[in-house]
Amino acid sequence: MTDTDSRFAVLGARPGKIVAVHLAYASRADQRGRRPASPSYFFKPSSSLAASGASVERPAGTELLAFEGEIALIIGTPARWTTVETAWSHVAAITAANDFGLYDLRANDKGSNVRSKGGDGYTPIGPALIDAVGIDPANLRLRTWVNGELAQDDTTDGLLFPLAQIVADLSQHFTLETGDVILTGTPAGSSVVVPGDVVEVQVDAGSLSSGRLRTTVVQGERTLDGAIGSLPAVDDRQRAEAWGSPEAAGIPPALTPALREKLSRVPVAALSGQLRKRGLNDVTIDGVHPLTAGSRFVGTARTLRFLPHREDLFAARGGGYNAQKRAFDAVAEGEVLVIEARGETGSGTLGDILAIRAHARGAAAIVTDGGVRDADAVAAVGIPVFTAGAHPAVLGRRHIPWETDVAIGCGGTTVEPGDILVGDGDGVVVLPPALAEEVATAALAQEEEDAWIARQVASGHPVDGLFPMNAAWRARYESERNG
Repeated sequence: MTDTDSRFAVLGARPGKIVAVHLAYASRADQRGRRPASPSYFFKPSSSLAASGASVERPAGTELLAFEGEIALIIGTPARWTTVETAWSHVAAITAANDFGLYDLRANDKGSNVRSKGGDGYTPIGPALIDAVGIDPANLRLRTWVNGELAQDDTTDGLLFPLAQIVADLSQHFTLETGDVILTGTPAGSSVVVPGDVVEVQVDAGSLSSGRLRTTVVQGERTLDGAIGSLPAVDDRQRAEAWGSPEAAGIPPALTPALREKLSRVPVAALSGQLRKRGLNDVTIDGVHPLTAGSRFVGTARTLRFLPHREDLFAARGGGYNAQKRAFDAVAEGEVLVIEARGETGSGTLGDILAIRAHARGAAAIVTDGGVRDADAVAAVGIPVFTAGAHPAVLGRRHIPWETDVAIGCGGTTVEPGDILVGDGDGVVVLPPALAEEVATAALAQEEEDAWIARQVASGHPVDGLFPMNAAWRARYESERNG
């Protein structure tokens, strides 16, 4: 009987379904570097529910069990095709929940989260319900503590999508039935927990409170069988997302301050030459030039992709808070926004307003193999912009803003998010992060050598045997350099 099962005691019965929101809070979306235009969802099994005071197991052979404090909505009356205005009337109660996830299993199930979020005990809920009648869903507070230290503290004022919108949206697709649970997303601060940690989540509605939902992490003993299904697998991207940031995960940045300074002293031509020596010939973004003479930048790539214009698709994807606007809102300090426009210069891919936004965010540069609109005004903003040309037409003449933070093709080369880009008057070069330090060091050494050769030529020596240096000149160079 469900009324004797402690997992469902606070709800009174086993729910028919648990629906969870992927990204809902602005703070979390900004931490992830992407703001969705609409909410998206996944299901969790009711067998994942647990009561306050229970434990959650981190399976043997895994490392990335992460907590997510959330507000849970409990449906009171069935909702189908409800409006935003009437949606809250279908909510009976709210309470605290913890949407645990095991990032070690995340990649194999893509966005479904079946195994990464569906484990036994992965959805603690409670300990008490707050009656939804009379409370303001726009003024709820959510807090999470780990071992007594506050880790998350946000309010529903920080939601990208109001709670009523989430209920109404789900009701467009299926009936929300009495007892169903909706997990409404987590704010920034989610991170990894280890065996022995205690996680507590609390929801407050004015003077009303759910009380603290308490869960203890324990170590599992059984390992997963690779002969039956996929085994746990992690990489630095999963670690960074599980911990909340590369820094929190202990992952050193690809572009350290020291490397950035070193690259700032190396011409693009020298970097290109060193990459060519290592077999990389297709790493220049061709056809782009600085909008302002003398522009130079170093930064890591964030990407924006445009597709060719088609009227029906532009109507669906081109308006509102589209991918273009999301990209300029998300680009961070020291990053380069790289735009794939297929070399199509028959319209602008940005104008002065978006350039101002990128500059205010601290972006290092903007690179587009398309056109720039309001070119003089963009140049006046002060952020380095490399473009294939200027054009007065608006975006919709040639392009549809399609997606962000994916691998793109810009100026004939592939650019992945996180690649290191350097630009100067010769153009823009793309550095694979794993090679950047080696290439920068070699390029600086080559620049020192070339400068010495230039001095010899300026003093009257012929280039034959000097450029490149023969053994005699090499010995002289090494002697002077080391002396």
